[in-house]
Amino acid sequence: MSTTTRTSPASGVGVLDKASIILSLIEQQPTRLSELVRRSGLSRPTVYRLAVAMERLDLLARDGRGWFAPGPRLERLSVEGQFDRMVHTAAGLLTELRERTSFGARLHRLHKGVHVCVASSTDPATGEEALPLATARPVNAGPIGQVLLAWGNAEEIYERLHGARFTAQQLALVRRRGWAHGPDDAAPGHVALAVPVWNRNGRVVAALVLSGRRSRLSGAPGRLLRAQLIDAAAQLGMESPERP
Repeated sequence: MSTTTRTSPASGVGVLDKASIILSLIEQQPTRLSELVRRSGLSRPTVYRLAVAMERLDLLARDGRGWFAPGPRLERLSVEGQFDRMVHTAAGLLTELRERTSFGARLHRLHKGVHVCVASSTDPATGEEALPLATARPVNAGPIGQVLLAWGNAEEIYERLHGARFTAQQLALVRRRGWAHGPDDAAPGHVALAVPVWNRNGRVVAALVLSGRRSRLSGAPGRLLRAQLIDAAAQLGMESPERP
């Protein structure tokens, strides 16, 4: 006798309700086909047909054991939701960083070959926004791009290094020390210190940045300044949802 799990709300559309049951089981943990059949109460042909169809749509994927797991489209949606919460949290955190360090603080995200400013403190000197929101620059230059690319997979790094103003060796250095420092390509005349923001699934989802006039931040950043930025990045990373 099957153990049925039907916790998903009913839409009144049969095929969607069945797909929802499968998704509710998959999101708990990767699951093999026989277990999906047993726990869903659906027939094996139905489960197989729906699971394979959802795999083709990137809603499901299979792990190394052949078990079904959330697919890349669901992963992207999860990251989007996490990032919305992260940006909301960043507003207060960037203000705290500006007050503690006297440098402008920003949050940047990688998007289709550019890095985009998604949150910004005010400038300590002028009281104006340190950098207008949605300011975008190519990811192949500057410390922000280095941080956003350094922990990518080999194929991504290889593709982005074409025409970049940094090398694979420089990205390896960023990975070893955990931060990047240099001219701020988003703010002429400024220098930036950037660190990665990790989500709970071990992915770099953003770069947290301190930026200041070249006369104030041109030398190698001190340990205390780096520690403050890294600690703040860890707080932002806690906004990421944890998935088994």
